[in-house]
Amino acid sequence: MVTKLPKNYKPLKSEKFMNAKQKEYFRVKLQNWKMDIHKESSETLENLQDSTAPADVSDRATQESEKTLELRTRDRQRKLVAKIDAALQRIETGTYGYCEITGEPINIARLDARPVTTLSIEAQEMHERNEKLHSDD
Repeated sequence: MVTKLPKNYKPLKSEKFMNAKQKEYFRVKLQNWKMDIHKESSETLENLQDSTAPADVSDRATQESEKTLELRTRDRQRKLVAKIDAALQRIETGTYGYCEITGEPINIARLDARPVTTLSIEAQEMHERNEKLHSDD
């Protein structure tokens, strides 16, 4: 069952956490984000196929650097699409919006800013501190 969202709906802290409207809001947001990434990827593919190598060596080097950067960006976006798919799956299973470490609800503002997040701010900070401690070894 799909919930109809009011125009310009934004989730509020005062609402029941992960009610039907909030779930639909994040589902739509994630799907739109995924569609935008796929559109950008298609445009990149077209640009890479259409490009011809310039005769000048320095221009060719610049073009190759730009292609490499673009491909690196697309690879990051490919990984992001996997995170978006995982978030959409969590919406379906009812685990979306809850910290995977503490099980507590993730702040709505944090979810709105980074809808693929799986950690609360506190858990993320603890994770980063642990990473820093272990990276110094």
